[in-house]
Amino acid sequence: MRLGVNLGYWDRGAAAHDMVAIAQEADRLGYDSAWVAEAYGSDAPSMLAWIGALTERIHLGSAVMQIPARTPAMTGMTAATIDTMSGGRFRLGLGVSGPQVSEGWHGVRFTSPLARTRDYVEIVRSVLRRDHVAHDGPHYELPLPDGPGKALKLGSRPLRSDIPVYLAAVGPRNLALTGEIADGWLAIFFSPEHAGEQIEVISAARRAAGRGTEEDPMAGFDIVSATPVVLVDDVASAADLLRDYCALYIGGMGSREQNFYNQLACRMGFEQEAARIQDLYLGGHHREAAAAVPLEFIDETALLGSPQRVAKRLRRYEDAGVTTLAVATGGRMTREQATATLAVLAELHQSPAR
Repeated sequence: MRLGVNLGYWDRGAAAHDMVAIAQEADRLGYDSAWVAEAYGSDAPSMLAWIGALTERIHLGSAVMQIPARTPAMTGMTAATIDTMSGGRFRLGLGVSGPQVSEGWHGVRFTSPLARTRDYVEIVRSVLRRDHVAHDGPHYELPLPDGPGKALKLGSRPLRSDIPVYLAAVGPRNLALTGEIADGWLAIFFSPEHAGEQIEVISAARRAAGRGTEEDPMAGFDIVSATPVVLVDDVASAADLLRDYCALYIGGMGSREQNFYNQLACRMGFEQEAARIQDLYLGGHHREAAAAVPLEFIDETALLGSPQRVAKRLRRYEDAGVTTLAVATGGRMTREQATATLAVLAELHQSPAR
């Protein structure tokens, strides 16, 4: 299992200069990858280009670039540019976002997200191969049949034609698609105790698609768990630093009818709690929603407590199949707290006693 760092958004948790400093420290410590998010604030490619220019070895991942925000050709251009300028360090993480952001912010109907993702990935890979891009799918038609457009190929030669593609997936159908067409899974609220069924869905899809090897369909597949780490000895106090984050996703990241994170919490056995968090959050009672997040949920999906407790619980992720543990540095951490956390995790990860 490799270590990565999930930097989130520059305007949530850490300022932009802090994010660069944290990524530089992760690079110095030998972390494998740094991941940057976007929603409707900071964008991922700009941050990754900045971080890439100021680091040397660490891989640069989008977690995620939103599918409704860009045409697939534009995403292919961006991936090729960042990858080439960074010396082959880019990893393309994609996600469909949710109906509120897709339709409210980008003006793109949130219809058939799985078919849209399949179309999108096919076109991006065609761009990176420098094919003359022609696609006749249910969501994208290139070139348009009734105008002067023609099938074009990428005008610059990318360093790599096989940039790894990751998908953010929560529900079973999206997990199956991830196993079928992607090189990695970007997991959120990953619980080692509950992830077996999710990974089995991915594995079965990879086997059916002939991915990996006959003996191990998961061979070569990267499971990236974005995992908050709070090194505060008292577990309840550590969990309190993550309550706002959990409530935002379970309660407010989506509509009442379509909130994938709320549905995930329900599948983990927190049906009543998830319903209460959503009711409170959508009713504008954000503090009460945060207080309603069960300690058990936070503890199952984060690494909390003293370094000794975290060391004991770190093995759970590797045993569950995680290949990259992306340490999330949010939770109102300062730059100094975040870099100290990365140093402790690096030491714990290298410890022979782990």
